[in-house]
Amino acid sequence: MTRHVIVIGAGIVGVSTAIWLQRAGAQVTIIDRAGPGKGTSHGNAGVLAACAVAPVTAPGLLTKAPVMLMHPDVPLYLRLSYLPRLLPWLAKYLSVANDTDTKRISAGLAPIVSDSIDQHKSLTADLGLSDWIADSDYVFAYRTRAAFDAEAYTWALRARAGFTPELIKGPAIRDYEPALGQDITLLATMKDHGFIRDPGGYVAALAQAFTQGGGTIMKAEVKDFDLTGGTVAAVQTDQGAVACDDIVLATGVWSKPLMAKLGLSIPLETERGYHIIFGDATGGPSRPTMIASGKFVATPMAQGLRCAGILEFGGLDARPSKAPLELLRRQAKAAFPNLTATSEVEWLGHRPAPSDSLPLIGQIGTSRVYTAFGHHHIGLTGGPKTGRLVAGLIMGQPGNTDIRPYAPQRFGKG
Repeated sequence: MTRHVIVIGAGIVGVSTAIWLQRAGAQVTIIDRAGPGKGTSHGNAGVLAACAVAPVTAPGLLTKAPVMLMHPDVPLYLRLSYLPRLLPWLAKYLSVANDTDTKRISAGLAPIVSDSIDQHKSLTADLGLSDWIADSDYVFAYRTRAAFDAEAYTWALRARAGFTPELIKGPAIRDYEPALGQDITLLATMKDHGFIRDPGGYVAALAQAFTQGGGTIMKAEVKDFDLTGGTVAAVQTDQGAVACDDIVLATGVWSKPLMAKLGLSIPLETERGYHIIFGDATGGPSRPTMIASGKFVATPMAQGLRCAGILEFGGLDARPSKAPLELLRRQAKAAFPNLTATSEVEWLGHRPAPSDSLPLIGQIGTSRVYTAFGHHHIGLTGGPKTGRLVAGLIMGQPGNTDIRPYAPQRFGKG
């Protein structure tokens, strides 16, 4: 009999999962409160960052973080009123900021991201959506050689995963990327990367292809699960119950309260991320460029130049802060001195940040509830691969990737 699978979440991970399930013969319903590509998947930097194998929690973070929080030009912010709620998660997060755990986490991230371009092209191959994907270099721009050398630990992690940069110095920088200011004196360029021209539009187009293939998208909020003998039978939504054979949780940071319904306490926080789109921009880069001093990525997109970055801890409910946007605007103008635009659009979204920086991928016991969330900074990059892995588990066609590092029950019960 045809399996009916409910995918909770219509971001890149959820929609990718739904398409792979559909291809394998399942009947699939996506349930989401807002609709496809409206949340975090809309607002990311758009980079298919195959080399994104280095977690934020590198050795030394514990001593650097307080200094970073006090510096007005460092893109790390904390709402002090949120600190008491943040502390339990933060203690776990900082506990893995050591060499052993960082290398373990990096090894876990690599299988999810390292073949990102191929995975996105496989996802879109027969859907007529390949034009959303642009092949390009991914560029890291540094003011000095010393600034590049200061990140030697991170570059060593990337090298272990097979990603070694080509360095560009001196006048060759302006030949390669004329838009960069004169204070950039070194580029580390990564070949065989790419970006999405409009992430929100891309996810919406994938969702449309999914419905054209017979899938269903339901706009509703999931409230709870019906379990019979420990196995899922239905989901309870604000519009009533929906019966199913399997469930996939792929709703980012909003998966945490749903996991609590299943008796699992997940140390998952929202890392608030910002972007500004400089509409119809000129004087920006021709390819995704990470400005190392500001830790933001500038990506040319259909609407203009998107500058995305900033780390802020402040919960789901607080309004956007002004300081991160002002810093992002200031850093963009410094990096690209000739940047002009006809408009600016500001955005705030919520990255799902597990305390160990690894996504949760797999089945919860024998419940027929599967997890596909917690991708922190790699959601767009790793969405299609995650969807493929989860669809394979559900349909009895598991891949050859070791998914034990992503076990959804690794944090224990609540």
